[in-house]
Amino acid sequence: MRPPKRRFPSTRPDPRPAPGPPAEFVIQGVGGEGDGVAPGPVFIPFSLPGERVIAKGSGDRRELVEVLERSAERVEPPCPHFHACGGCALQHWDHAAYLTWKVERLVGTLARERIEAEILPAYAAGPGTRRRVALHARKGGPGSARVGYKARRSWDLVDVSVCPIADPRLQAAIPALKRLAAPLFEHPKSAPTLHVTLTDTGLDIDITGVEAKSGGLSADARMQIAEQAAAADLARVTLAGEMAYMARAPQVRLGPARVNLPPGAFLQATAGAEAAMAAFVAEAAGGAQRIADLFCGVGTFTFRLAEIAPVYAADFTPEAVAALTGALATAPGLKGVTAEARDLVRRPMLSDEMKKVDVVVFDPPRAGAAEQTVEIARSKVGRVVGVSCNPATFARDARTLIDAGFRLERVLPVDQFLWSPHVELVGVFSR
Repeated sequence: MRPPKRRFPSTRPDPRPAPGPPAEFVIQGVGGEGDGVAPGPVFIPFSLPGERVIAKGSGDRRELVEVLERSAERVEPPCPHFHACGGCALQHWDHAAYLTWKVERLVGTLARERIEAEILPAYAAGPGTRRRVALHARKGGPGSARVGYKARRSWDLVDVSVCPIADPRLQAAIPALKRLAAPLFEHPKSAPTLHVTLTDTGLDIDITGVEAKSGGLSADARMQIAEQAAAADLARVTLAGEMAYMARAPQVRLGPARVNLPPGAFLQATAGAEAAMAAFVAEAAGGAQRIADLFCGVGTFTFRLAEIAPVYAADFTPEAVAALTGALATAPGLKGVTAEARDLVRRPMLSDEMKKVDVVVFDPPRAGAAEQTVEIARSKVGRVVGVSCNPATFARDARTLIDAGFRLERVLPVDQFLWSPHVELVGVFSR
């Protein structure tokens, strides 16, 4: 599920390493943020296990100066912006070794909660498959803006020309997005972010970070946005959810249904990962008589599950639930879906409500589903499928289920944030 919005502090500490003389290090492993780790520990980005390097700085974070002995797993990064851009951390690592490291990190996270399970071969997204990106914008020349990602360990912007992780259609839109962002800087405090999603009907863009206290954008700026959106043939542009332009509803297919997305709607980062995860979830739910799909969003799993059995679907976002409900008419033949907007943290589905449910699927935000998991543990449900973007909170919630008599049978690791330290998973529990 979509993580809550981050709130940044008003003061911005300098994340760069303190000055210091160059020194030699031997890299023993890779840390949780993708940096090489030398004894100390000392963290050195862009270094790999077994390498002997020179790094400068002081304290536990240094900057790589030179690789004296290269790892056989070192490869040439495919992106010209790598090292400067903060979006990717591991383009310099051979893919097989990199993926093994991700899976080992997942296994280690489970082990810290004394959890063992069958770990299946990981699903790995390839380059050019990301269908949603968040691009920051800064004021540029007349009629244009600078658009890109935050620089590594900095608040500066890397003005990108290409992005190898993104779908080619997103890359091709970058010049148009720079023109779209140009009218957004009427107020000096504006720091816009363009949340771009590739849908079946075109690009959907929700713009946040435009200063609104002064009255928001002028009518002229809004007209320019609409003109640029029309010229680029965008599907829709919204300003923090408020409609600015729409040629057609942004739509995606989720299993048998066609869903009109609300502004800022969450989707899995790649269509391939979504399909792999949904197939795994549906296989695990096979034979169910009634299913609960908790933290369902716009129906990533709901419609596929409803081909198996009647589904109760709940999510904390009313707009997502409305989109799910509206899409039911596009998928005849389902076993039935009852959808509800419900805060599953403050008002989790209770064990008594699960009396007729034999399979529960839950896909919470990064914070996990601690309150909901307690109720699942109290229920008589026989099978549970957990989808998670945060192995640490998944392991915590899994321990609650295991202590109540469940067993984590198998886990599918999912790598859809290519060249980042981020790894996701789907786990199947049974009593």
